[in-house]
Amino acid sequence: MRLALDLAKSAEGKTTPDPMVGAVIVKNNRIIDTGYHGEITTPHAEAWALQKAGDRAKGATLYVNLEPCSHFGHNPPCSDLIISSGIKEVVAAMQDPNPLVHGNGFRQLRRHGVKVRVGLLEKEAVKLNEIFVKYFTTRRPFVAIKEAMTLDGKIATKTGNSRWVSSHETRKYSHRLRNIYDAILCGVGTVLIDNPKLTARLIKRVKNPIRIVLDSHARTPLTANVVNVKQARTIIVVGPGAPKQRVKALRDKGVEIIYVPAPKGLIDMKALMKKLGSMQITSVLIEGGGEVAASALAAKIVDKAYFFYAPKIFGGRDAKTGVEGEGVAYPFQALQLKSYETIPVGSDILVRGYLH
Repeated sequence: MRLALDLAKSAEGKTTPDPMVGAVIVKNNRIIDTGYHGEITTPHAEAWALQKAGDRAKGATLYVNLEPCSHFGHNPPCSDLIISSGIKEVVAAMQDPNPLVHGNGFRQLRRHGVKVRVGLLEKEAVKLNEIFVKYFTTRRPFVAIKEAMTLDGKIATKTGNSRWVSSHETRKYSHRLRNIYDAILCGVGTVLIDNPKLTARLIKRVKNPIRIVLDSHARTPLTANVVNVKQARTIIVVGPGAPKQRVKALRDKGVEIIYVPAPKGLIDMKALMKKLGSMQITSVLIEGGGEVAASALAAKIVDKAYFFYAPKIFGGRDAKTGVEGEGVAYPFQALQLKSYETIPVGSDILVRGYLH
């Protein structure tokens, strides 16, 4: 099963909105063949492994980190292939949360005499496909927030200069995250100050993320990189009161515009996540400034946090911090990470964990 999980993870960032799945066929205590789901349109892990194994699969055990599918999508049902192959037992890490499957694959296998065991390394399997699980149980994107700060929590100096707070290794790690998540989100302030490309250019990428800019009044310049660098799709989120001429000018440049309620001039983050979910955007990485981070945390839409700390101290009461907004009144009201870990990244330290 650990091999199945490793095989699944090898396709990280390639399968969305499908899950990452690996399969291992074992007979007489020997591995016969393996497979994994490489991309959304390629064969599923079980199908690939069974195709390679051929007649040798008869009487074997199949290990897979997710319940075999039982419906037609980009591929035929894996449950049918398993039954026809002569596999005698399926060991699965977890049930598929997709309502189109959700136990139907297991039931079909059992009806045809295939022994099924479920739950081996389930915790690891759920964590591997945390994006898929969140999306198919809520129809909302899995949301992560990423900030790079000094030891005293600053993301820029008092003059607004932020290049570079973190190490080159941290920036490469950030681009790997962009390669995994469907979309990257920032506020218009970041566009106006830094004019970022928001691509995964520092790594050998699978894809560039969809770029989402929160811009309630359509202030994004027509000369901005997110408008003119065509390597990725750009969505600008505006409020109902955004000037129509500005919106038209952005659309004429090939930018997608979506309207979301913006009380007090701030995009409603919960409404935005509902909208993005309906657009089959399964995951969002927030890389905005302190105000965007504060809005996302206040709206309780954040699932995971990546906070990088550089061994530097900027100081300055006017220097921007990683999370701004109103903040809490008392220490007991603080948001707390759970299941967190600390990881060295170059000269920096990454604190990675979950919020809820």
